[in-house]
Amino acid sequence: MALPDSVTTCLSQPVHYAICKLGFEKKDAYDINNILSGNGEICWQAVTEHVCYLESDQSVDYIKSIRSLGPVCESVNLYFKSLTKEQFVIQYALWFHWTNCTEVFVEVFDVLQYTQATEVALGLMKLTSCLERALGDVYLLKGNDCPFLLRDLLASEQLADVFGQAVMNVLRVFIGSPHGLNLRNVLWHGFASPQEIPAKYCAMLLFLTAGLGQLLQTYLLQTKCVLVHRPYVVFISLEELDAFPGKYLTIGKILLSYLNNETLSIAEELVKLSSFVLKTMLPFWIAALTAFKQSRYADSVILLLPQLEVGLRLLFTTTNKCPHRLLTAESSALYTTFDEMLAQHLDNEEVNQLPVVLEEPAMASDFLWDFLNHQEGPRIRDHLSHGEINLETFPREVANQIIGFAITILCRFSHEDIYSLKEHMAIKPLMNCASCYRSRFHPISRLKKQVLECMKNIHLWPELPAVSEEQVQTSKGLEGNAEANTLILMISEIISQLQHYMPQNCCSSDDPIKSVLTERLLVGLCDTRICTLYSPRPVLEVVVVLRKTSTQCHQVSQQVVAGTGLRYTQWVNKTLRSRQRHNYRRMLNSIKFLSPVLRLILLLITLELVSIHSVCKKNPSDYQQYLKFLKSVLQYTENLVTYTSPEKNKWDETMELTKKTLIKIRKISERKLMLMHLAT
Repeated sequence: MALPDSVTTCLSQPVHYAICKLGFEKKDAYDINNILSGNGEICWQAVTEHVCYLESDQSVDYIKSIRSLGPVCESVNLYFKSLTKEQFVIQYALWFHWTNCTEVFVEVFDVLQYTQATEVALGLMKLTSCLERALGDVYLLKGNDCPFLLRDLLASEQLADVFGQAVMNVLRVFIGSPHGLNLRNVLWHGFASPQEIPAKYCAMLLFLTAGLGQLLQTYLLQTKCVLVHRPYVVFISLEELDAFPGKYLTIGKILLSYLNNETLSIAEELVKLSSFVLKTMLPFWIAALTAFKQSRYADSVILLLPQLEVGLRLLFTTTNKCPHRLLTAESSALYTTFDEMLAQHLDNEEVNQLPVVLEEPAMASDFLWDFLNHQEGPRIRDHLSHGEINLETFPREVANQIIGFAITILCRFSHEDIYSLKEHMAIKPLMNCASCYRSRFHPISRLKKQVLECMKNIHLWPELPAVSEEQVQTSKGLEGNAEANTLILMISEIISQLQHYMPQNCCSSDDPIKSVLTERLLVGLCDTRICTLYSPRPVLEVVVVLRKTSTQCHQVSQQVVAGTGLRYTQWVNKTLRSRQRHNYRRMLNSIKFLSPVLRLILLLITLELVSIHSVCKKNPSDYQQYLKFLKSVLQYTENLVTYTSPEKNKWDETMELTKKTLIKIRKISERKLMLMHLAT
């Protein structure tokens, strides 16, 4: 589709005026000594005097304040330029320790010496995220739940108590308030180009951060409080973040070979030619690719995420015919951000057309939901922009995925006359892998993972140490053996009923339990592609119940594994009392039917999952009855967790409970089978 190439700014006229012009209107030079004491400390009173207030309600007059603070910012910028790095570190490094990332602020000082626009913007993004995280740590000195939004954090009574309201008002002129410069948001959401962010505002925030450190030190000495830094978010199971699974080996290795200098050079050409990239934002894209080549992975992703957002916003506003939404919203309206662009409907209830225009809508939307929005996903943009990630140890594996996704989007929205680039041997595999992408962090996807992990754990049971069959047979207390066999027979009958919903020829009449309740079958069923994008509420309700059930099954399995090993050791060492020996025999007897029962429940979960969207076709009465049945199975597994726990060891009760549940499952499966035959 044709995208407009005439966009010169994404800042609305009032926002552009506030950021690019308002702070330059006063031409008077400002003496740095007015706000700087002889020992280098900041004179906060002199700074706060430049914040103006409305006569009507004494709230901050942001327009007058920005105008008044403009010369002060310029003076601070020139002052920093007059210092060597050694002088800056000696005089100010101590005052950044409270942020827990002094090196980031020293790095920002380095950037200000050369005033390269893209690097200044990057430095400001990193500064604001680290500052927000540090302010959150300070908030927790006096409060419990730290506000998620910077706007709410800066407006909190807790920070005003520590730093003073006047100081917080100075900060709100620069960040956090939609009425002020709002530098953090216009950069992190991709509205500002490098040339539109004056370096003097970055210098002023650096200066103010040091001043906050001075105020905080005084507060901590007076109150005897200790500032505790929250731990950083750490990405675990990085292999799960591999966005391009399938036929190409392990993706980490693929991307390490695909994203080499040759590939990145082609990407640089695509950036210059793709309609997805606004020309004013081109320096950000080049800087992101350069940072990746230099192994500065956090910098690369920080630069790239806002550009993906503005590119998608361009698509969103074009396809949904709302070009005005491309610009920054005023303080009275909302920005058009990832959240809205990824939603199923617009705010006027019309269908969002963005997924329709993407060549692989499921791939692009699922990828973005996975990496940015899903609560169990890495939520990269949230964690980075709120300062929750250690920038020095940001993993290449994560940067690989963002870079790889960006290249596929650039190719999708490039002109046909660069066909040779898109078909290049280094680019083509990325495109092929992208088309195969499936959601990893949607609740449905997590349920699949849970089921398979639980099944692996249950498969450990045959290898568990246990006393020999002869020893068990010569012992008393085996009156439940017949009941166990009865339960196993019931499970076989249920499997025979369920085979109509399973792949053909997977059920052996000789031993349906061994032939059906296998890891191989579950893997095959879980490999069924299920639409996860915009799952309706009934589907998500069912998935919640199924996930809880799977979790309980896994807990039972883990308890059996741990309990069996412990009791065997005690049996061998002859440290079990008479009652414990009797209970151990009951446990071994129960394991005979518990393993197939748990595997049967996992099969039921998987079969329900494969047909999950049929839930939406049920009438309300049938849906509630269906949900009630699923919750009854959940209740059974919750009781199993209790009965099989080391504290309870209620194996007779486990057998009786299992019998009742299997009867209920058999009735439901018989009813479903009957309805299926009636339908045919």
